[in-house]
Amino acid sequence: MDYETDRGRMEMSHHVILEEREQLVISGVEEVERFDESSILLTTAQGELEIQGEGLHIEKLSLDGGDLKVEGRVNALIYETEEGRRGGLFARLLGG
Repeated sequence: MDYETDRGRMEMSHHVILEEREQLVISGVEEVERFDESSILLTTAQGELEIQGEGLHIEKLSLDGGDLKVEGRVNALIYETEEGRRGGLFARLLGG
């Protein structure tokens, strides 16, 4: 059974399964921040994750269970580092 963290939310396990670079299943998803056919940015139990690819589309999303299924050509899975999180999206947008 999962236990609550100090911040009051449930700690989820995080798993990534990629099959033939065409089907991606992720558990431990907390939020989908943005998505289009070439990238998906989400928050997971292990930090921010960017999925890059071609023809990406979300087949299934269950935030209650933390599950996400993506289909399309996956080219990269990129986790934000602690240093990257400090600047975050705004730093990238402003060129910092």
